[in-house]
Amino acid sequence: MASQLRLRSALALVTGSGVPSQGAGSGIGRAISVRLAAEGAAVAACDLDGAAAQDTVRLLGSPGSEDGTPRGKHAAFQADVSQGPAARRLLEQVQACFSRPPSVVVSCAGITRDEFLLHMSEEDWDRVIAVNLKGTFLVTQAAAQALVSSGVRGSIINISSIIGKVGNIGQTNYASSKAGVIGLTQTAARELGRHGIRCNSVLPGFIATPMTQKMPEKVKDKVTAMIPLGHMGDPEDVADVVAFLASEDSGYITGASVEVSGGLFM
Repeated sequence: MASQLRLRSALALVTGSGVPSQGAGSGIGRAISVRLAAEGAAVAACDLDGAAAQDTVRLLGSPGSEDGTPRGKHAAFQADVSQGPAARRLLEQVQACFSRPPSVVVSCAGITRDEFLLHMSEEDWDRVIAVNLKGTFLVTQAAAQALVSSGVRGSIINISSIIGKVGNIGQTNYASSKAGVIGLTQTAARELGRHGIRCNSVLPGFIATPMTQKMPEKVKDKVTAMIPLGHMGDPEDVADVVAFLASEDSGYITGASVEVSGGLFM
């Protein structure tokens, strides 16, 4: 790390929905939590799986600590952010714990329920939309309300996907949800800019997470061959971009959709 990003006094809320690929308990969400803490931010890690969120917080201890004691003040929270009351209660709990609203909010929720359009069940459609899109809306709304009422400037970062831009066979629900996240974030950026709140989305490509590791080797080889940089990304690649967007170093960036895809589908 060449230099410290301007994040030292920030409180960052990283939310997920207990999913293995993107929530704050593992994968992309965990990498984001670790990176933000390394930049000096206090981290509130939330996951549907409370134990996974606690595991993430233990990783935020200072280097070499024998007991895993967190560096600074970090905390774990459990919530199903696809439910409105739970999302609002989460923001209340974070504010009560830290005596201030989070100035950085990262929504990482993402699940898949893949099936061809001709055979997709309404239940699988609804669940993916509820977690990936509705959950992001609820957290964005609750966080924005807390920031505006407190007069605090902030940065909201929503994790979308390159699939939300180009679509993918067998992922009508997932592609729709992630395209919705892009539109939600751009609209929020227009509405919240006057309050000093920046909103940006990050579009990961194929990242080495538990979700992509379930892909058959032949499929992974085919996808990798399509990536100009020649390999899948790591969760840390996404975390690097999120840390930049969270910091004041990106203070004039809002409404952007940043692809972290190795050039896939460019």
